[in-house]
Amino acid sequence: MNSQQPSHKWMSYLTRRQALQGTFAFTASSLLPCCGSSSSISSPGGPSNSNTQPTPSGSITPASLNVSANSAGAIGSAFAGLSYEKGSLIQNPYLFTGNNANLLALFKLIGPSVLRVGGNSVDHNVWTPKGAGQTPGQIAPSDVDALAAFVKAAGWQCLYGINLGGAGPHPYTNGSIVAATTPTLAAQEIAYACQAFGSSLLGFEIGNECDLYGSSYFSGATWNISTFESLWTEFRDAIVAQTPTAAPLCTGPADAGGESSWTIPFGQYATKKEISLLTQHYYRGNGMSPTSTAANLVTPDATLLNDLRTLDAGAKAIGVPYRLAECNSYYNGGASGVSDAYCSSLWIIDFLFDCALNGAVGANFHGGGSGSGYTPIADSGGTVIDARPEYYGILLFTLAGQGTLYTTTLSGIGSLNVTAYAVKTSSGGLNVIVANKDSTQNLQLSVQLPQTANSATLLEMTQLSSGASGPNLSATSGVTVQGTTVSPNGSFSPGQAYILNPGGTQLTCYVPYLSAVLIQVA
Repeated sequence: MNSQQPSHKWMSYLTRRQALQGTFAFTASSLLPCCGSSSSISSPGGPSNSNTQPTPSGSITPASLNVSANSAGAIGSAFAGLSYEKGSLIQNPYLFTGNNANLLALFKLIGPSVLRVGGNSVDHNVWTPKGAGQTPGQIAPSDVDALAAFVKAAGWQCLYGINLGGAGPHPYTNGSIVAATTPTLAAQEIAYACQAFGSSLLGFEIGNECDLYGSSYFSGATWNISTFESLWTEFRDAIVAQTPTAAPLCTGPADAGGESSWTIPFGQYATKKEISLLTQHYYRGNGMSPTSTAANLVTPDATLLNDLRTLDAGAKAIGVPYRLAECNSYYNGGASGVSDAYCSSLWIIDFLFDCALNGAVGANFHGGGSGSGYTPIADSGGTVIDARPEYYGILLFTLAGQGTLYTTTLSGIGSLNVTAYAVKTSSGGLNVIVANKDSTQNLQLSVQLPQTANSATLLEMTQLSSGASGPNLSATSGVTVQGTTVSPNGSFSPGQAYILNPGGTQLTCYVPYLSAVLIQVA
């Protein structure tokens, strides 16, 4: 999908890489101050203490949340990942290199996970085995080496896209650059990538958004899913013939839409013998549309839920997992003042939990560059500029940890836009995230837990601009987690968590308007 410039092997399905599972373990409590504290400081409404959650100003609605021990899904390792254009590999200076300390630190803070390299520029660049590197229209060994060094240093894995569109009668052209490719070139590129990445290569995608080829790369030719499947098979056969160990790494179809008309039929065609993962793209809408607003972004997305259910049922019938290997708020690079604003922090939390609750094994958020559209991490000239609002939502989700999703029921909220999620971690703890997207109404939340709580702490994500009295969905800066921003060098030391005082299986806390809170129960 168009970005503002120019996906793990789903660990339960890993066999040849199970030795890496320890590397993918993420301990959320390592970043949560006071977790596991047994302090008896009172919950809101009790005696004053500097470490007690303050009472928010403004109207307060009493509400309740019931967390049951019924399983609703799971969050596995490497769930929240990132996606970049393949064209970012040839930047000069390199963005992805083992020496980019700031970018590595930001990746490590939300990882280990999956870096997917793809996008429209996949079909604009051709494997050039004797290329000098950092050359428009070419992917050279040195470009792959730099990316592989970055991925290994970050402790992530890579989902790697290769050119298919260039095999059509009208490959992409830019001046003297003609992005024509063949199955043989693709096979050579994957052979080199397998060697460069080793076990850090999670999989590869052949082409990008194949359902849209008919209006561009293959114009003048008959283009439909059968045509794509035939050409895809030529590429896969050539790849596997040259590198037999690449067979389990094949994924697809990297589709822009058409879950029922392209993605699932393709999976049924390829079967689990030829692919190990279904990959799908998703965007809320067109960033150029006047309806792509901050208020719209944080409202429930019925289309997403329907698409996820279709993918979940289809993938299970085929016997492979599925991942949203490219996604973000609004396509065409996003909507300025929306995709790069605080609303994206709150939206991304709901998006990730919706994916997990509907069977996905992860999602990769597309980005790169420093434009006014979407990107979790802004960069320019190979240098990190800052962590954008989206990054904070990914961070809070990551801090909730991995494990079993428990069912949650909110009551007393009326028409307020509030969501709640609970994760039972493998260590036995319980982490609860509540996101309050209402623009004026605070919540005083009584939480019924499925287990006795010995202690509980709370971190709050919010936004505040200089001189403002409260958070603003359209603000493009000022996002914090427990009063702390993420520095461009990846440093993050949140303030001391608020200490709650649970009574048996109950606790009380506040969820201020336009905020999300993470409650950790031990």
